[in-house]
Amino acid sequence: MNLFQRHISPSELPQQFTYPFCYTPHPLCIEAKEIVMKLIASKTEWHNELQQGKMFGVLVVEKNNQVGFLSAFSGNLNGKNQHDYFVPPVFDFMSPTDYFKIEEGNISAINKEIQDLQQGGEYQKLKLRIKQLSSDIEQQLSNKKEALKKSKLQRDAIRQGHPNNETLQKLIAESQFEKAEFSRLKRLLSAKLEQETSKLHSIEKLIENKKNECHQRSAALQTWLFNQFQMLNAKGETRSLNDIFNDIGINLPPSGSGECAAPKLLQYAYINGYKPIAMAEFWYGNSPIGEIRTHGNFYPSCRHKCFPILRFMLQGLDVERNPLMQHIDAELTIEYEDEYLMIVNKPAGLLSVPGKESDDSVLDRIIAMRPTASGPLIVHRLDQATSGLLIIAKDKNTHALLQQQFTNRLIHKHYAALLDGVPLQARGIIELPLCPNIHDRPRQMVSKQFGKKATTKYQVISTLNQRTLIDFEPLTGRTHQLRIHSAHKLGLNCPIVGDNLYGTPNSRLFLHAYKLLFTHPITLQLIDIEINIPFGINQ
Repeated sequence: MNLFQRHISPSELPQQFTYPFCYTPHPLCIEAKEIVMKLIASKTEWHNELQQGKMFGVLVVEKNNQVGFLSAFSGNLNGKNQHDYFVPPVFDFMSPTDYFKIEEGNISAINKEIQDLQQGGEYQKLKLRIKQLSSDIEQQLSNKKEALKKSKLQRDAIRQGHPNNETLQKLIAESQFEKAEFSRLKRLLSAKLEQETSKLHSIEKLIENKKNECHQRSAALQTWLFNQFQMLNAKGETRSLNDIFNDIGINLPPSGSGECAAPKLLQYAYINGYKPIAMAEFWYGNSPIGEIRTHGNFYPSCRHKCFPILRFMLQGLDVERNPLMQHIDAELTIEYEDEYLMIVNKPAGLLSVPGKESDDSVLDRIIAMRPTASGPLIVHRLDQATSGLLIIAKDKNTHALLQQQFTNRLIHKHYAALLDGVPLQARGIIELPLCPNIHDRPRQMVSKQFGKKATTKYQVISTLNQRTLIDFEPLTGRTHQLRIHSAHKLGLNCPIVGDNLYGTPNSRLFLHAYKLLFTHPITLQLIDIEINIPFGINQ
């Protein structure tokens, strides 16, 4: 256990343990992070690797009435998974004498054999020889066919001269002979090609067998590895990673499962009798390409690998409820309504539609307020953390017409946001293609290869003390589009204040849909509605 640089009184400790997937870091976690960051900065031998960025974690713990903290890094660091000051891995598979390392070497040796076979002289010569032989055969057969055609034309010319029976018989015999000769040549050439192809297939079969062996041994090794990760929880129960992921229908855990900072920290605490108090994870170094990670910022645990693991490991602890699932007392106000549709002002924190862990949403509230046979129907959505205008159709026909307008980009939406920083230009257009980050949902990422087009117009409203109030008009509707276009270094490089995924947590996400402009799908009336922005530049 690492000690704080001052005495920690019991009154400073939180009442509940951190919900790791959405949290505001506890002050003690912030204090521990600063201590760890100073240590990391002093390790010059880590400097180059950490330029690429890495996730670290801290866990405030208590034992024998003494409060301290544990620290961890995700994966490996400087070619090792054990360093002083940081907790060890749940399972050390990097020892040279370990079965994993030995079998990994065997698999690498098979891969090297495959590579040698594929790049070997005999294999490449055979491929080249077969290619050349195929071309030669095709040319020979083509030439022979042309010769047969000429012979046939000559015979046809003779036949037109009404030859006697003996001549006709000679022509027939000549035709049969030439066809038989062509067939013999074709068989001869095919046999020649087959002989060479058979040699190639033998090598390819050997390569395929080695690939299958490599795949089977890799799968078996992964299964063995994840069985070695015997995870603990606060109840003293133990489960392997295979069992944990099998419970949610995943046969083989994702690569790297159990090696993130959070599972390491909890495992070490349970083994050594420390009581977990609070936990947080932070990024050190540069941001990965496409993602948004800021040096020193706190981030929630990843869901792809850590959600199933931590869900088990946290059992027995008094954990905070997911703050996103808390009941929102703020009122849902109606800004416009007629017999076909309504426009409401959604408070921040309220879901647009029902979620797995919540029975409170805009749709739930509207159904209670305006129950009808065919509606209401949500036309579009706002992120749970975003507040503002939301259109709701009262019947299926209106819903379909409004959705068509959204598809054709005939509905204009404007958002106000408070940015942490000042953009280089006061107005402009951001175009960064977006796609889901499959390893860390619900986060999105910038990707030219896999991303869908995402375009945002922006105009600065005002700036003060390195804060910017800005107007956004999204021309496309990608998930987290405004949040990423704000935070990414190729966008504005100014995250929205309160963005716990791409920036820094605050009392709320300072993003508000404040203006809508569209043509009423039934009355054809122009609907131009604007509401107050619930925050200002001084927030």
